[in-house]
Amino acid sequence: MRAMNAALQAHLVQDATTVCHCWRLVLKNGTVLGFTEHDRDLVFAGTHFLAASGFSSSGFEAEDGLSASTNEVVGGFSNDAITEEALAAGDYDGARVEVFLVNWQTPDQHQIMQVYEVGEVSREGGGFSAELRAITHRLSQPQGRSFTRRCDAVFGDAACGFNPQSPGFFTTGTVAAVETDTRILVTAGGDFSEGFFAHGVLSFESGNLAGHRFDIETNALSSGGMRIDLWLPLESMPQAGDQVRLMAGCDKAFSTCRNKFANHLNFRGFPHMPGADFGYSYVNGESTHDGSPIFK
Repeated sequence: MRAMNAALQAHLVQDATTVCHCWRLVLKNGTVLGFTEHDRDLVFAGTHFLAASGFSSSGFEAEDGLSASTNEVVGGFSNDAITEEALAAGDYDGARVEVFLVNWQTPDQHQIMQVYEVGEVSREGGGFSAELRAITHRLSQPQGRSFTRRCDAVFGDAACGFNPQSPGFFTTGTVAAVETDTRILVTAGGDFSEGFFAHGVLSFESGNLAGHRFDIETNALSSGGMRIDLWLPLESMPQAGDQVRLMAGCDKAFSTCRNKFANHLNFRGFPHMPGADFGYSYVNGESTHDGSPIFK
């Protein structure tokens, strides 16, 4: 059972109260930001909570047990602490959100009410709306392994065992041109075939996107450099001359693991597993059902 702040509890039983909500955001990089719906700044719990930030919340709901409740907070880009570019870049994805109820006349009278994680964020008309997910939502995440033909390891992790920084599997270069928000032209060293960086990662090492990573759909040779197609559009456009790093990717197929990376001994899939169509088919004289491997 949560222990209420005694002074705040005594205040709440009065006929008139002076309370408001405050939010403390703890980003994954350790940055701590505070916001309040009150009309002046508040300081408590070692955090400065900014007013006039445009923050407001929906009615908070909590349920007994381990059900994962969700709530919502909305705000405008009226404060330098939260910008549209930062939200688009995913700086707040998965951030920890602590919701306080506080007596704004005596901020020492405060109580943490809920702890959430930032979920889906939508942006529209100079403002944003962020879903707040209860911590118990993690209990609904899939656990364990799935039996599939393709590898379930993350490329480059301990289960995969391959070092993506190995020579010949990455290159550095510069942005030559930005054709669209999902296609850029880069000049890079090395001789790489078409599709070599498909499912890989493009990292910016300078410019306004420095430190950000984007998933590559495919690459192709083009006059003046290499054309890189991204899975998702860039929210902020890079500039010609920005430094980039390209890392090869893996499509999780056994043949790719063997032929491209020579890492098939660490393959974490089940390539000999028959598909549903084959498993439910019947002998028709054209297919072989003698128990021999169907994948070579």
